Amino acid sequence: MECAGKGSGTRCLGPARKRCGRCGAVSYCSASHQISHWKVHREECERLEQQMKNLDLLNDFPFTFSQESTVQISEKQESRCSFLRKRGIHQVGLWVCECRCGASVTSFGNSRLESDTWNLSNILCPCRGPSSPIAKALCSWKDYYEWRCIPLQSPVSLLLHWPLTVYHSIQLAGLGSLASEISKLCIHYLGPEKELLQLAVFGELRALFPGVFVQIDLIGPAVPHHRDGDKIDLHSYAHCIEQDCDCRYKNENTSCSIGHTSSAVTLQLHRGYYHDRFLDISKDSHPHLVIAPNAGIAAYASWLPTIELIKEINVPAVFSDYCEEACNLAACCINAVTNQPPRLPIQLNPFRQPMVVEDSPLHLPCYSNCFLFAM
Repeated sequence: MECAGKGSGTRCLGPARKRCGRCGAVSYCSASHQISHWKVHREECERLEQQMKNLDLLNDFPFTFSQESTVQISEKQESRCSFLRKRGIHQVGLWVCECRCGASVTSFGNSRLESDTWNLSNILCPCRGPSSPIAKALCSWKDYYEWRCIPLQSPVSLLLHWPLTVYHSIQLAGLGSLASEISKLCIHYLGPEKELLQLAVFGELRALFPGVFVQIDLIGPAVPHHRDGDKIDLHSYAHCIEQDCDCRYKNENTSCSIGHTSSAVTLQLHRGYYHDRFLDISKDSHPHLVIAPNAGIAAYASWLPTIELIKEINVPAVFSDYCEEACNLAACCINAVTNQPPRLPIQLNPFRQPMVVEDSPLHLPCYSNCFLFAM
């Protein structure tokens, strides 16, 4: 935890152990830094106080491991590494970047997806198609696990928050009924980072949108130069660890590949900023939806021309971030550019990743894809 007054003029005097007595969300190294920072903090203190009252709601998940992945990691009784290690998925398969010692996007390989395996038994992962169609819109992790017949001890939600957040964003944008009526759904996905090492999980969109060709263009500066323009077709689901499971036979001749066009989900990678690449990309793929997971809009000035572009093209755009405060700051930035409030107000994402971010700069629990709003 960093001192909230760091960089305010004088050096920090030690660890940030003095918490704000009102909101409890920020800490300081000393009383002098707390006093000097008040002119900044007073604008957010009441808001953070209200957010701190929602701790139990943020930590509320239906899984058998929920206490371990939320409170215990926050209190440093557990870590992401220890959680994954206990389940035999530390530093393997799709899980390689889910802890501090894992791979980075710079290790994104030259010719194929880094992995398309869950490293879990077929009982614990969705390695095959669903046994039945979705009867009604999925609204929670419990709904999804019941539909896919996955037991609540399975950790797959730690990765499936990417495609499920896409699914939920489509519902929020009012495109759920459209997706059942069209043959092709085009999504522009902004700022991918960790997802670039977990692309196989987007194959789950085949189950979520049966009979629909889903085209996702992933655009961002984290896409490596040598992968710019790559097209990746997901012909099937990420497979389990069982050698005799039929998912392996189905995948044998239909694994992830570059340039094939017959799959239900196609991903295409584009290096650069959206406002620089849009005209080129939209020639072949004008979007039904723009989505920006964990956007960090208030932290990067490069978002401003992108927001102006999204306003101009008049396409629904859904943004997520790690905590409610980040979304508040982002909404203020968007309002300053567009002179309009969010089209959809800030709300908790039911498909947020159910593992808390380690060493958050606030005492607020932060989760990947935690809150959503739309313009």
